[in-house]
Amino acid sequence: MLKTFVHLLIAGALGTATLHAQDAQPWTPEKAKAWQEKSGWLNGCNFIPSNAINQLEMWQADTFDTATIDRELGLAESLGFTSVRVFLHDLLWQQDSKGFSKRIDTFLGLAEKHHIGVLFVLFDSCWYPKPKLGKQPDPLPHRHNSGWVQSPGIDALMDENQIPRLHEYVTGVVKQFANDPRIHGWDVWNEPDNNDGGKSKRPDLEPDQKIKSQHVEKLLPQVFAWAREGKPTQPLTSGVWLGDWSDPNKMYLIQRIQLEQSDVISFHCYGKPDHLTKLIGQLRRYNRPILCTEYMARPEGSTFDPNLGVLKKEGVGAYCWGFVSGKSQTIYPWDSWEKDYDGEPQLWFHDIFRTDGTPYRQPEVDYIRSLTGKK
Repeated sequence: MLKTFVHLLIAGALGTATLHAQDAQPWTPEKAKAWQEKSGWLNGCNFIPSNAINQLEMWQADTFDTATIDRELGLAESLGFTSVRVFLHDLLWQQDSKGFSKRIDTFLGLAEKHHIGVLFVLFDSCWYPKPKLGKQPDPLPHRHNSGWVQSPGIDALMDENQIPRLHEYVTGVVKQFANDPRIHGWDVWNEPDNNDGGKSKRPDLEPDQKIKSQHVEKLLPQVFAWAREGKPTQPLTSGVWLGDWSDPNKMYLIQRIQLEQSDVISFHCYGKPDHLTKLIGQLRRYNRPILCTEYMARPEGSTFDPNLGVLKKEGVGAYCWGFVSGKSQTIYPWDSWEKDYDGEPQLWFHDIFRTDGTPYRQPEVDYIRSLTGKK
């Protein structure tokens, strides 16, 4: 039933497109496993340079800082990281697709210099729902991800007239880099059933979550189809992040679409090792490679030692959230939107390095290197 529904949605999304039937379908498990054998164990972080508050500030021409990116990717290389997960944004393509493509290529070159591949994220439903191009706001003091923006913004998500523009972005950027070996994959939509985590401080910017989810349910299958129009040689994925995945009948429609349409399975887990192991077990039934594209929140019990070791033992790709402490301020916990902090928390929530490149905790760095084999 679900596959039939998803296929009907995809057929509508393709319209008169000339995709062959096999190109409109997810990879076979055998093809996905061949990709995994070639890629090896992917391990790394969600990467944004420390001097960028969000995706727009990272990528816009006047704030695209290759020196900082190069230096901080060097830190990633020093840990033995082999991959980084990096967020793009539809407004950047609308603003200047050629310039944006050139900057993506520059970033890929810097990552390759440090022997690191990239998992690009196309859309994201988290945090501020009203993105705007141009100068980005300064961080709110001591507040987790105070400037991160959704893509598409809520106005675009709710407006069917925006669909052609979003289609052009997805297909255009994937097609541009469809055969690029520096790219490990395409994460088509980060946490599509999430919302503005800062609602307590900025209410009424989004509609009721049920209404938002209805729009995402319609668009998500189309986004998978649009990405496949670009005929990528890299796999597509979208990570589930909440709920019970032990039985498809217990999952939301969005989650079922994510898992049924992904070439490789991905998920998020900020829980303790036993919970992490349980979730991996629930996802094994898809018989595909698995990536944990977000983990590591120290106060939640998700720590490098032992969670990264669990992921390696299970053969699951691992991308921690946070890297170099900076304008995203993810050393502060999620509850910094509910509680006021007046200084650096005693226990950092995310991030590995201080802005000057020194480790927050040297034993963590040593542990990571022990698993990656980096001396």
